[in-house]
Amino acid sequence: MVTSRWSAAPAQAASPRRRGAVLERAILDAALEQLSTVGWSGLTMEGVAAGAQTGKAAVYRRWPSKEDLVVDALKAGLPRLDAAADLGDVREDLLALVRRARDAMYSRPGFALRSVIHECDTMQAERFHSVIVEGVVEPTIRLLREVIDRGIRRGEVRADAANGYVFDAVPAMMMYRSKMCGCEWTDREIEEMVDQLMMPLLRPSGV
Repeated sequence: MVTSRWSAAPAQAASPRRRGAVLERAILDAALEQLSTVGWSGLTMEGVAAGAQTGKAAVYRRWPSKEDLVVDALKAGLPRLDAAADLGDVREDLLALVRRARDAMYSRPGFALRSVIHECDTMQAERFHSVIVEGVVEPTIRLLREVIDRGIRRGEVRADAANGYVFDAVPAMMMYRSKMCGCEWTDREIEEMVDQLMMPLLRPSGV
């Protein structure tokens, strides 16, 4: 009996058709991948669809514009800064927190966010302001407040150090040095910032 070469070939399993949350997650992941490789200017809805292995129509049904898609991708992807470590010493707590903020900055979503910040014009940047503030700046400041309040209760930090200028110092320095100076925020650079900037700001008088 002669077997046809077509019948002899193993059957190919059909790829399952993704829907709902599974498809949306794939599209958001593809958008982050595009941002981290080709940047904001190079990202296209067609490229995102190809990366997610879906049709362009599936992307546009959920997100009518590139800006809408990127906002949701960044919100979904940015690491959560939920609680500050309590290591029993304000310096160690600050080092641990700043390292977490650094790791978030250099994660794939963090890299994607920085590409948006660097490449967008003023009008476009306004769309991403809430993502930056709510996803990065406010959580970092909230955890800095937690660390500093603990330090005040332990007597390591002066009572009037719990103010907006002190809370702004770490995120402002990290964003400025990263964007303007290309600072990579190595562990040594983090220790220098904590020891030369934050600790002098926080110490009680006479210490």
